[in-house]
Amino acid sequence: MKKSTVFLRAVLLFTVFLIPIHSFAIKKVGQTGLQFLKVGVGARPAAMGEAFTMVGNDANAIFYNPAGIAKMQSKFDVFASQTNWIAGIDYNAAGLVINGGIWGNFGISVISPKYPKIIGTRVAATESGYEETGDITPTAFALGIAYARALTDKFTVGGQIKYASQNLGSTLFADSSIVKNRVSGLAYDFGTIFYPGFKSFRLGMTISNFSAQFKYQETAFQLPLTFKIGFAMDILDFGGEHADHSLVLCFDAIHPRDYTERIHIGGEYWFKDMMAVRAGYKFNYDEEGLTAGIGFKYYGIKLDYAYSAFGVFDIVNRLTIGMSF
Repeated sequence: MKKSTVFLRAVLLFTVFLIPIHSFAIKKVGQTGLQFLKVGVGARPAAMGEAFTMVGNDANAIFYNPAGIAKMQSKFDVFASQTNWIAGIDYNAAGLVINGGIWGNFGISVISPKYPKIIGTRVAATESGYEETGDITPTAFALGIAYARALTDKFTVGGQIKYASQNLGSTLFADSSIVKNRVSGLAYDFGTIFYPGFKSFRLGMTISNFSAQFKYQETAFQLPLTFKIGFAMDILDFGGEHADHSLVLCFDAIHPRDYTERIHIGGEYWFKDMMAVRAGYKFNYDEEGLTAGIGFKYYGIKLDYAYSAFGVFDIVNRLTIGMSF
């Protein structure tokens, strides 16, 4: 089969998948827990509209498609990122990938939200109908171990096992009994990337947050399981040699457990592998949409910034610093 035919069929399949996305009404909201696992981390992916399923080849890929770390050529790559989220919430994340040569590449990821204090209350026979029980400071984190390997020069696979935990404080009942509202358990990510041989075009899929049910008290819930398919390509390949420049365009179609289908599109332009300009858009969101950002790389040191429009919540800023050697 000709390479151009493979390319056209892949694009057609992806397009057919996208057609019905906007024909559905919003539904399934509020059916999953541990929502911090859904928040995108890393300024580079965020600036590209989080259309990063087929783009990542550094430590950022652990959070979007672990198969991507198999393409990392340096000995190691590490980053730390902070996201100024809405409602006074901050997300701190970090990732590390080590090149294991013929044994594949290994990664570690961590994400830890920082929540503001919440005033605890309980129902009581008072004029207001409740009484305060003291401040509550929720905590959460996820720690993962990833592995990826190129099975051939065209096909890579990767996965991640992560331990996720969330503590919503304690409940003080009228009889003075205390119940701790804490859940924890394992979740799994898996992804693939396939290079059919048409220039730099690649396509693949990923599944994130696959797990058993978690449970607070009497109510069980699922994690935010998400299925994605995507493709990406450096469109400057059509113009021949372009050693000093690259312009990657990427498209992701997302099927989340707790929402209708979504589309992420993005792009990243690099000049001399030193400065990057990025932009993207996220479709079928209540508030999110336009994203943009810049990045710099100098002697292995990387600095990235991302801007994300967030409707009535104003904007979300992300800053990432990393190293690659």
